[in-house]
Amino acid sequence: MEKNAKQIMTARDYMELAIKEMHESKNESRADGKVLPKVGAVLVFPNGTYELAHRGELRDGEHAEFTLLERKSWQKSLEDCVLYTTLEPCFERTPPKIGCCKRVTKARIKTVYVGIEDPDPTVDGKGMRFLEDNKVFVKMFDKDLQEEIEKANREFIKQARERRVFVSQRKQTITERVFAHANKSEFSNDALQLLINSANLGMEVDSNEFNEYLASLNLLERNDQQNTYLPTGNGLLLFARNIRNRFPQAAVMFSDYSLSGQEKAMTFDLPLVLLPNAIEQWLENNIQKSVDTSSHFERRNKYEYPLEILREVIINAIIHRDYSIEEAKCQIVIDDEKIVVKSPGAPPPSITIEQMNSFKAPTISRNPIISYIFNLMKFAEERGRGMKLFKDILTQYGTPPPIYSFQHPYLVVTFYKSFSGLKKRLFSAKSINLNEEELKGYYHVKFHGPIKRKDYQDYFKIKQKTAERQLANLVEAQLITREGATTSTYYLVPAETTTDILSQGLS
Repeated sequence: MEKNAKQIMTARDYMELAIKEMHESKNESRADGKVLPKVGAVLVFPNGTYELAHRGELRDGEHAEFTLLERKSWQKSLEDCVLYTTLEPCFERTPPKIGCCKRVTKARIKTVYVGIEDPDPTVDGKGMRFLEDNKVFVKMFDKDLQEEIEKANREFIKQARERRVFVSQRKQTITERVFAHANKSEFSNDALQLLINSANLGMEVDSNEFNEYLASLNLLERNDQQNTYLPTGNGLLLFARNIRNRFPQAAVMFSDYSLSGQEKAMTFDLPLVLLPNAIEQWLENNIQKSVDTSSHFERRNKYEYPLEILREVIINAIIHRDYSIEEAKCQIVIDDEKIVVKSPGAPPPSITIEQMNSFKAPTISRNPIISYIFNLMKFAEERGRGMKLFKDILTQYGTPPPIYSFQHPYLVVTFYKSFSGLKKRLFSAKSINLNEEELKGYYHVKFHGPIKRKDYQDYFKIKQKTAERQLANLVEAQLITREGATTSTYYLVPAETTTDILSQGLS
């Protein structure tokens, strides 16, 4: 039965409703020990009413989307409805059953919010690709909600990843396919040994045990006729000694103009697993620093921009870039005012630039095998860690947070070394007129709002009139809004905007 919303509900409200419904999923025991997912779904009608369903609600094994669309809403027009589901809709089922993603398009639903990707090899991103290919707008749940879904489905996800084989019915990407005219001898022993050491595998580089391990990760494929192992694109990217022979686009290029205005260039063309340590060493040697004398007991070098942040973004660029774009390389460009990291490839359609600039972008990986290896080697220690680092940068370092934009074919991350540099750029673009303190105030409200004037005043340790003036200027600039009654006024950055206003002046 359709339910009426008691108040105006946001997309976030429906996501939370779907998760609440997910927890009602029926536990299904199977003789083979296979763990099935917990799934909740919400169908929102144009008039504001909605319908709920969870896996196994009406019959064991029935998917939440099937229950919602075919059992509860089969007599209704769903053309302008919005679907929220905690798990990527399935792609194919044993005939005569059909995949839930196809039921969605058949119902002419044009907007679907998805909680997490389904790592099962029968789905593995194909459900969302099918929706997007059929002109359905797909958007992911917020990052913190994704974590709740993953926690509830920990055993399902573990099993699904174990049985996931990166050979599917779709055309293989360049990173997935086997290179028939290559062999494992192209792999760098240093790179392989680093994997063994970092992941505590306890294997020998040339052992059959290690070859089988790499094959289980689809980095090698056994050729029984030749009694040898052939590398996949992912294997070559991660470990190939002369990587540019196979993937010229895999190089990472640094250009530093910060000292003399003349380019100081460096190109790294190492196997991907050797890049993090080499790049970190380069950053330590080349990013300008000053002596921090704030402590009476020691003198420490203070970098012009936190190395931890730069390292995170550069590693993310390496992991998540689109390696099918052969004419573009990862680039890091440094000048007196800013550091720019360019990563080839647009964000997935389900992630917006606004989500990235709010540091609420959900987790979705273009290169899951590379991501897994980097995580195994502790180069990318925690999913979503970067988003948290960026959100806390103002508090921890007093430095402007990075700003995302897309400039074909690159996803661009811009780091201004100081608020004065950011202020100068904004003024030159004639996009907005704020002082440095107000820029800091904007970011504080953006990341920690809704916030009251007193909290704003206390955080920055300023007088009441100063806080009121700064907040009024931010409202006038249409960067934040003032909500609530006179006695309980609070300030926030609108949650659903098409683009970050500040980033307009940075394109």
